[in-house]
Amino acid sequence: MPEAEIKELVRGLDPPDWVQIDLIAGMPPERRTIPGLHAQEFAMAVVRGDLRRRFPYLSLAQLNLMTLKHFTPVRMPDEWPPK
Repeated sequence: MPEAEIKELVRGLDPPDWVQIDLIAGMPPERRTIPGLHAQEFAMAVVRGDLRRRFPYLSLAQLNLMTLKHFTPVRMPDEWPPK
């Protein structure tokens, strides 16, 4: 990949947190995924909470489906189970 493309990709990103990188690198492999799972759980809760405020009349199942649709590039049906 050309250097110009790499610079464009990282432009605007925060610098790496080397302390955090060292902490994660020191963990056993089976525990390294836990911080990422916690971050994903937090992000999904934020989106679900926003959707709940915007659409208070929807059921939890409908909100969960909308949350999943937000985080996945896969096309999902608007109704579940599909007819």
